[in-house]
Amino acid sequence: MQEHFNAEIDSLKNNLIKMASIVDEQVERVIEALETGKVELCKGVKARDIEVDAYDNLIQAQCENILALFQPFAGDLRFIISAMMINNQLERCGDIAVNIAKRVKKTADNYPLIVEAQINEMGKQARKMLKEAINSFIYNDSQLAETVMKEDEIVDKYNKQAFKFLVSKMQAQPELIEPCSHLIVMTKHIERLADHATNIAEDLVFYVEAKIISHKKKLQKLEKNKPEEDS
Repeated sequence: MQEHFNAEIDSLKNNLIKMASIVDEQVERVIEALETGKVELCKGVKARDIEVDAYDNLIQAQCENILALFQPFAGDLRFIISAMMINNQLERCGDIAVNIAKRVKKTADNYPLIVEAQINEMGKQARKMLKEAINSFIYNDSQLAETVMKEDEIVDKYNKQAFKFLVSKMQAQPELIEPCSHLIVMTKHIERLADHATNIAEDLVFYVEAKIISHKKKLQKLEKNKPEEDS
C-alpha cells in the first residue's frame, strides 16, 4: 500500500512539474514578445493553454483519488492540498499568458511607449518571480519561496508607476488613449501574474513548514489599522 501511495505521489508531482514547464514556456514567450516587439513569439501560446487545461483536470482528479484511496495525513496531506492550490495557480498563469499575448499584438506599434512606461522591466520581474516560485516547488525550497514573496512589492511599484505614467499620457495626448488603455490592461495582467507566483510560493511554504501565510500582509495591515476597543 505504501509503495502504491509513493508512486501516486511521484506521478502527481511529475505532472505538476510538466504543467509548470508549459506555463513557464508560455510566459517566457509572451514576455520576450513584449520586450522585443516580436509578435510572432506569441504564436502557439493559446494552443498550449489547452495542454495546461488538460493537466489541470488530470491533477485535480489525481488529488481527489489519492485523498479517497489513501486518506493521507500530516505532511502527505499538506502536499496534496498544496498540489491542488498550485495546480489552480498555474492554470491561471496560463490564462494570463494568453491575455498578455493579446495585448502585445494590439500594442506592438507602440514599443517606445512600452519602454518609457517600464512595462518591460515589470514583465521581466514577474516572469522571474514565476520561475523562482516553480523552482521553489520543485526543490522544496522555502527560502526561495520567501524571496518570491518579497519581490512582489517590486512588481506592485512598477504597476503604480506605469499606471500614473499612462494616465498622464492619455491626458496630454488623446491620440494615445487606445494604446495606453491596452497597456494599462496589460500591466494589470502582469501584476496578477506576480500575485499568482506569490501564491505558489505561499503554498510551498505551507507544505514544507506547515505555516499558513496567505494574505499575511493584508491581515497585518488590517490589524494595525484596527481601532482600539474602549476599555
